Amino acid sequence: MSKYTDIGVEKHGHVGLIEIRKPPLNFFDVSLINQIADALEEFDKDVEIRASVLAAQGKAFCAGADFSDPKRQEQEESAQKDPAANLPINHLYVQAVRIFRNKKPIVAAVHGAAIGGGLGLAVSADFRVTCPEARFAANFTKLGFHPGFGLTATLPELVGKNNAELIFYTSRRVTGEEATRMGLANVCVPQDQVRAEAMKLAQEIAECSPLGLISTRATMRAGLADRVLAATNHELVEQTKLRATEDFKEGVKATAERRVANFKGR
Repeated sequence: MSKYTDIGVEKHGHVGLIEIRKPPLNFFDVSLINQIADALEEFDKDVEIRASVLAAQGKAFCAGADFSDPKRQEQEESAQKDPAANLPINHLYVQAVRIFRNKKPIVAAVHGAAIGGGLGLAVSADFRVTCPEARFAANFTKLGFHPGFGLTATLPELVGKNNAELIFYTSRRVTGEEATRMGLANVCVPQDQVRAEAMKLAQEIAECSPLGLISTRATMRAGLADRVLAATNHELVEQTKLRATEDFKEGVKATAERRVANFKGR
């Protein structure tokens, strides 16, 4: 499994471990999401693996996309000049849908911030183990942007429509304790115990019948990947429009400068 450059992949009995290794903030890109999807597909083919844990090195679980990265901005601006071209984020969403098509349960060990698309990645798991220090945020509107990574479909199913609206419209950061209360996370433990607790939950799942797990999960998540695909197709259209606005540029700049944005509505 040395083909992976941004993640580590291990087997612990019947549990597979995927560790994001882009510290400190673990910003994602197409390559990272593709590697996670590849690892999950390998786990699906491995009869010994019955559940997996998605964890991360560094300060954050995943801080989402790095909009301040000049290379990313250059790629997006180039793609905007040709409406027929696939934006880089489109490829990322194609890989994201692959994650939702995997067959075996995933436990996310969210020990730090899960922001923007990083929240989307955390929500792609079946369960989330977190801690009081963690922060969950869909900060898209604070950037002058539209939610992505399928969150418009997945978050309401998890926390209810009104809670999802509250998270989207305010861009607020939800603590690990608040996330657990609203159903965004399942377990809240001290920060240094997050990964161990996630492994414990995955091992509990792995004690069950592998065929029974796959069958039951397929029933419980029926149509989810297709709903995410439809959501990302719409999200991409909205994000493409907003990416070209002055407000988006101001939102990115204000976030980088840690100040309140001066939006103009254009």
